Amino acid sequence: MVRTTALPSGALRHELGVAAGALPAVPPAALEIAWEVAREGASAGHWGPPRLLAFADGREMALTDPDAAAWAEAMDRHAGLDSLAGVALCLRLLALVEAMGRAEWLRGFFAIGRRGVEFHPLLLAAAARAPIDATGRFEDGAMRAILSRTLPPDASRVPA
Repeated sequence: MVRTTALPSGALRHELGVAAGALPAVPPAALEIAWEVAREGASAGHWGPPRLLAFADGREMALTDPDAAAWAEAMDRHAGLDSLAGVALCLRLLALVEAMGRAEWLRGFFAIGRRGVEFHPLLLAAAARAPIDATGRFEDGAMRAILSRTLPPDASRVPA
């Protein structure tokens, strides 16, 4: 269970009984659906308040960036941030966005076009279960290891 309280600033504080690294895996298909739900929510102007995630190990993560707050709002409406599963889906989605923008070695696992993003199924599977570090990002080494164990030869391209 996640305890949520409104802060005087208007932000929402979500207290979790686990560390970020202990958040559960999610179904890979749920990540793809979450991507579309978040994109549609932002397009509709559902920006949402800033959020503070407080983990059991004492670490806190602030989602104050307007885009992150919008995507968190979409996940709250879609899956609920009142459960570990909902928070896990939200953080895995945000970590996937961050990794796609930062990790060049992931470039062959997704394609961005006029109709949106196409994901290689192996990327979604890895993002669904890879460990999340204390900053809310995927651990690169773990993501690489998961993908290298599941990657058949010449599979690092989005299927046509």
